[in-house]
Order: sequence, then structure tokens, then C-alpha cells
Amino acid sequence: MTEHPAYATLRPVTRYASVLLARNPSPMTLEGTNTWVVGEPGATGRAVIDPGPEDADHLRRVADHGPVSLVLLTHHHGDHTDGVERFAELTGAPVRALDPALCRDAEPLRDGEVVEAGGVELRVLATPGHTADSVCFAVEHDEPAVFTGDSVLGRGTTVVAHPDGHLGSYLESLRRLADLPEGLRVLPGHGPELPDVRAIATHYLQHRHQRLDQVRAALADLGPDATPRQVVELVYADVDRSVWPAADLTVRAQLTYLRETA
Repeated sequence: MTEHPAYATLRPVTRYASVLLARNPSPMTLEGTNTWVVGEPGATGRAVIDPGPEDADHLRRVADHGPVSLVLLTHHHGDHTDGVERFAELTGAPVRALDPALCRDAEPLRDGEVVEAGGVELRVLATPGHTADSVCFAVEHDEPAVFTGDSVLGRGTTVVAHPDGHLGSYLESLRRLADLPEGLRVLPGHGPELPDVRAIATHYLQHRHQRLDQVRAALADLGPDATPRQVVELVYADVDRSVWPAADLTVRAQLTYLRETA
């Protein structure tokens, strides 16, 4: 069986979910964006979650695994959505997202709604924090899984970038994911799939609280007027400097959270 990462190849992951990895690797996207093709064997249509960047070859490959009856978006970031207009033209499929501005010929998603496409029922979970419009899609039948977008990654941790990213909301979203039933596989927007969303969401929560403790300690050393960059240099010294700009935005979100909860 083909394993992650595999470019230009539709890689089956569950009976109803396969992934095409976009060739847009970077420190922020890991090996690239995962575009998920969802449908039971024998179903007449497919749902596509996050068409990905505006890469004509990638979009054509995804469309060739249709017919596509519905496009779903986990959030608005361009590495997930820049190809949406072209993909909608290729497939004629409606586009649904939490943000009405991203929708095409369809209503916005609603938290708790069950969306059916390709013979698969996907429950919409609003999971703000990474962005204000982040959602996950849970499949809760005999091969349970949750498509997490960037709320949970297959490797590393998620950036919560101020001001669109909001740490308080993100912590609540992680608690919601940690309360899902055991055994739901994580089908993420970047990186390889993981075996259990409860375990990884619990780990993410622990990591976030450890970072907050480190930020508090840094402020105790540097003083309350420390700049985000000064905090980054202390707290994120173990992180590759190529992602320090993202860490700077994350620290801004952490400082906002500490002010909100003081």
C-alpha cells in the first residue's frame, strides 16, 4: 500500500477516503496540502475536502477521480482554497464552507449539520482557533475518522496566528475533539494520518498549556513589556528559525490569551 508522502497518486486510507497530496511543500505546509476524495465504493459521486492550491495538474488529477458532487472546505487559508474557483469550473460542484464568502451555489455549513456525499455522512464540527472559520468533518460509522484540516496535523503542532487565530477558541476546540469517541482516525490537512483523535487532541492541549507556562516564565524574566520576538527567542529556541515568523504570531495569540484570562 502506498504510504505518505506520495505525490500525484491517489492513496487509499479508509474504505471511503483517499488522499491526493499537493506538491506545495514548505515549513508551514509540511510535505504539502492533503486533498481528500470521499465516497463509498460504488457511489455515483464524490465529495472533495480542500481542493488545495491553484495547481492545474493537481486539480485535474483530483477532478479525474470524480464525478465530484460536493466540495467542502475546512478553512480559508490559500493552501487549501486557492484552487477552488478553477476546481468548481472543472467539476461544476457546489462549494460549502463555514464562511459564506467561500461558498459557491450552496449554503454555508452549520455546526452539527450532517452532510451526505458519496454515500458518506459527515458531521460538521465547528473548531475555531487556527482560524475563525475552521471546521472538522467526523465520520462516525463502522470505520470512524475525522477530517481535521489544520486544527490537528499529522506531524508537529498547529499554528494559531494572531489575529485570525485565537488561542482561547482553539483550546475549546481541542477539548471538543478530545471528547469525541475513542478510535476516530485523524485525516489531517497536512502530514500523515494518525490513529486516534482523542489522544492527539489531549496531547495538543498538554503542549499548549506547557507553552503558556513557558511564556509566563519568559515574561517573568523579561518583564511585562517584552516584545513577542523576545519571547520567541526564549520559548521557541528549540524550533527551526524558518518558522519563527509563525511563532511570533503564535506568541501574540498567547499574550492575548493571557490578557483575556488574567
